[in-house]
Amino acid sequence: MWNGWLCGIGAGLVLAGAALGQTPAFEVASVKPAAPLDRSQMLSGQMHVGMKVDAARVDIGSMSVAELIRIAYRVKAYQVSGPDWMASERFDVLAKLPEGASSAQVPEMLQALLAERFKLTMHRESKEHAVYALVVGKNGPKLKESAPDADAPAATNDANPQVRISGRGENTQVTISGGQIGTAHMSMGPNGTMHLEAPRIGMAAFADTLSRFFDRPVVDLTELKGTYQLALDLSMEDLRTAALTMGIMGPGMGAGRGAVRPPADAASDPGGLSIFAAVQQLGLKLEPRKVAIDFVVIDHLEKAPTEN
Repeated sequence: MWNGWLCGIGAGLVLAGAALGQTPAFEVASVKPAAPLDRSQMLSGQMHVGMKVDAARVDIGSMSVAELIRIAYRVKAYQVSGPDWMASERFDVLAKLPEGASSAQVPEMLQALLAERFKLTMHRESKEHAVYALVVGKNGPKLKESAPDADAPAATNDANPQVRISGRGENTQVTISGGQIGTAHMSMGPNGTMHLEAPRIGMAAFADTLSRFFDRPVVDLTELKGTYQLALDLSMEDLRTAALTMGIMGPGMGAGRGAVRPPADAASDPGGLSIFAAVQQLGLKLEPRKVAIDFVVIDHLEKAPTEN
């Protein structure tokens, strides 16, 4: 059972112009608490999760307040600093775009929605933060460039990649279409590992994916500008850690309960962590560093939105 559930988690790893200077806003929007995450629905691809934008509306399913803030202010998840609960409280949002609006303006409209319905106030600040720097190893990268006809990443306004799962247990196969890495495939590997193959991924997207496995962000400092074919073997413990990071699985669920990564400001010895070894096999390396990062700092945020 756990193998299939963690396959689903792994699949997730890889979903109007303003007049007179006014902030654009949705014409109308409904905000409702989302149904609890359901394992069977997630594994079958039936769970309403992610964001889709078309010419008329924005449809957001089961997104945390932290995710909404990240999209609204165009930052990474680790750049949002606020109360712990905002990562676990999930909502469904259905909104109508004003006439003449474009999908590029959705983040600003979400800013207005968060301010109106959640009474969000925030400020920006830069501060030093512990990170892992993704760099090229001393012997150079061992990456194969993507074929010219490899699947391109999906449009940025589609935050809900399509997931197809077949088989059960050790025969589970997962295909992920869309997102930042084109069409990716996942399957059970030897010794309880999960094998991921992606035909087209850039280093910035790879760093974002790796960030889900740690308690600190991964920053791309490789200076590699191309897109590459990538194969990576992940342990089940890696996938459980990612599930905890994303708020999909509680700390008491499944094997490995109570296991946590070292604090972000502590010295790290990555030698025993399989994700480090997997990255090194690509001719890359993760180095602990401290760098200045711009943060969105939440000053006030109400847990329950105002009524529709």
